[in-house]
Amino acid sequence: MLIRSDRLVTATDVYEPGLLRTEADRVVEVGPWVSGSPDLEVANLAPGLVDVHAHGGGGESFSIDPETAIMAHRRTGTTTQVASLVTETYDDLEAQVRMLTPYVAAGDLAGIHLEGPWLAEEFHGAHPIPLLRDPVWSEVERLVDAGPVKMVTVAVERQGGLDACRRLAARGVVAAIGHTNADYETAAAALQAGASGATHLFNAMRPIHHRRPGPIVALMEHPTAWLELIVDGTHSHPSLVKWVAETYPQRIVLVTDAMAAAGSADGDYILGTLAVEVRGGVAKIAGTNTIAGSTLTLSKALANAVRYGVDPLVAVRAATIQPARYLGLDAGDLVVGGRADAVVLDDAWTVTRVLRKGDWVS
Repeated sequence: MLIRSDRLVTATDVYEPGLLRTEADRVVEVGPWVSGSPDLEVANLAPGLVDVHAHGGGGESFSIDPETAIMAHRRTGTTTQVASLVTETYDDLEAQVRMLTPYVAAGDLAGIHLEGPWLAEEFHGAHPIPLLRDPVWSEVERLVDAGPVKMVTVAVERQGGLDACRRLAARGVVAAIGHTNADYETAAAALQAGASGATHLFNAMRPIHHRRPGPIVALMEHPTAWLELIVDGTHSHPSLVKWVAETYPQRIVLVTDAMAAAGSADGDYILGTLAVEVRGGVAKIAGTNTIAGSTLTLSKALANAVRYGVDPLVAVRAATIQPARYLGLDAGDLVVGGRADAVVLDDAWTVTRVLRKGDWVS
């Protein structure tokens, strides 16, 4: 299949116009358009989207009905998906990791993210406080050994937090600072120890204070720390999203933090063990004002970022190659020999068609 695009974006180049040629599930040619008879002509073409932090979609969580959640995001442009699990008991989390392992083996998921239970009570968000724990390595290792865990969120100020960062990094697992009450010094020490990113920067972490800068400043000033952003207009103000994108364009990572309601209607849902109410597309713990993830798709996050004033090319890379690099995934780019995953976008940078492994997703 030969596709001509008015603008083709890869991790390193922009071709205006460009071409993408695929055979079976692989890319066989990518570059500037010269001449020929394309099978399809589009406005914008980019790599398939990569979401490294989402809990569900289509009315289901990854821990209950992975296939429904996977397809809810795939249909909207997420061709590479990591399944995030919220805080539950160790037995339940181990069972969920083992249940999801075959989906990773089959290539439907790219890995598993444990967002808890090693989080701070003060910034627990949608995680039940009674189940939060210190990151004792033997207990962390139990879950990491259970299956293809790619990322672990840690409140690094908890006892054992810095040790967990070192050991996770040594095993090739991303340690992300999040749901944390860490001070600046502790967060900086965690980054030195091996932590490499922020779980939804700004959200569920100690805020910036002019005398106590906290983890946000430590993360932003570190030259290689990846910065997750939830771009739904609720989690972070549009002006802040635009500022972070302009200041750290090569380090931002768009994520959804989507719960089961992503791609579904308002209603009542379950996130882990907690009841969640979704009203007006905003998810909150039932009976509270606490945000419980989002109802985003990554394609909507990308379009929102552009609407907020983020350079479209920065936004595309923040939703493709940068999350892939964050977790060391072989995805998020269009290169010869790579998997033929791509999205077609209109002039509003909204995904209109999805190509995965060389086939159009219905």
